Amino acid sequence: MKFKLKNSKEIYKGRIIDLKVDEIEYENGVTGYREVAMHPGGAVVLALHNGKIILVTQYRYPLNKVIYELPAGKLDNNEDPLDCARRELEEETGYKADNFIRLGEIVSTPGFCDEKLTLYLARDLKPGNKNHEEGEVGMETHEFSLNELEEKIHNNEIIDAKTICALYLAKKYLTE
Repeated sequence: MKFKLKNSKEIYKGRIIDLKVDEIEYENGVTGYREVAMHPGGAVVLALHNGKIILVTQYRYPLNKVIYELPAGKLDNNEDPLDCARRELEEETGYKADNFIRLGEIVSTPGFCDEKLTLYLARDLKPGNKNHEEGEVGMETHEFSLNELEEKIHNNEIIDAKTICALYLAKKYLTE
C-alpha cells in the first residue's frame, strides 16, 4: 500500500504511551487519518521453576479485574529487552535467572499501537528480591503445569495475549 504522510501531530505525551494522529494520502488522492499509540516496547518472561511455569495475578485497570499473566514490563529509555526481562522477573516474582532463551517478538495491537514485546524463557531460577511497583500492589505469584495453563486458556481464565503467545513459542522447550 502506497501513501505519503501529509501531517503528524502528537496529541498526548504520557508516562506509558504517547498518542499521535497522522494524516496520510493514498496514491489515488484519498486522505486518511491514523491514530497511533506509541509505546517503547517491553519484555515478557516465561519462567520455569521446578517444572512449573510462574504466572502473576495483577489488577488491570482498563479491564477492572485481576488477570493471570506472565511477568512483564516496559522498556526504560532504550533499554535492552533482556535487561528488562531480568529486572521484571525479579521485581514481580522474587526470582533471578542466568539462563534466558529469546523466544521471539510479538506486536500486541498493530491496528493502533506500535508496541513490540520480546519474549523470553528463563530457567535455572534462584532467589532474588521482589520489588513491586505502584501498579503491582497485591500482585501474587502462582505456579502451573503446562497442562493446567492450557486448560485455563481454553476455559477463558487466561486472556492475556502476551502470555498465550509466549506459551505457544515456548512449548517446544517445555515438552522436551
